[in-house]
Amino acid sequence: MGAFIHGLILAFGLILPFGLQNLFIFNQGISQKNFRSVLPAIITASVCDMLLIILAVSGLSLIVFELEKLRVVMLMVGFCFLIYMGWQIWNSQSPIGNDHADQSISARQQVLFALSVSLLNPQSILDIVGVIGPSSLSYLGVDKLLFTIACISVSWIWFFCLALLGRKLIKLKYAIKFLTYLNQISAVVIWTMALILAYNSYPFIIG
Repeated sequence: MGAFIHGLILAFGLILPFGLQNLFIFNQGISQKNFRSVLPAIITASVCDMLLIILAVSGLSLIVFELEKLRVVMLMVGFCFLIYMGWQIWNSQSPIGNDHADQSISARQQVLFALSVSLLNPQSILDIVGVIGPSSLSYLGVDKLLFTIACISVSWIWFFCLALLGRKLIKLKYAIKFLTYLNQISAVVIWTMALILAYNSYPFIIG
């Protein structure tokens, strides 16, 4: 079980920092009307992490990211989508106590935004491809399988717990005001990530 425990500890250490992906899931946990409405974001983010982990462990991710044109396209699409997502979240309103002006994002938008913060987020990709992938090289056969399952399990459990925590915060006295500030902070973080993405992609574009 050493490989399984290693995978659990490593994946938890990587997913714990409150980055763009975590911020989006937490935000949706608070802003949606009920927990079921958050499932599109949770499932999409979890599936994306699962696919990235499988690609990283199998070594296929390194081949994919060697394709320069694909990297440029992903970086440009990621920048545009992050700008749009930040604008949507900045202008979203909480459904708490607001029956007539519910502007929380739809299930379709949740899926698209979760895809963008998972697959177009350099931090998430580097954590999985750059850390989990090389760490899996220490294992073979069943050990590697257990290591992979552990990493995937952490992602699924973490995103569900994060959304549940958001649902609990709705019951707080100042939940509406807190959500307003959280939306604004989330939007600023997303726009900052978009600018960083544009800065990092500049050498690839001009090259």
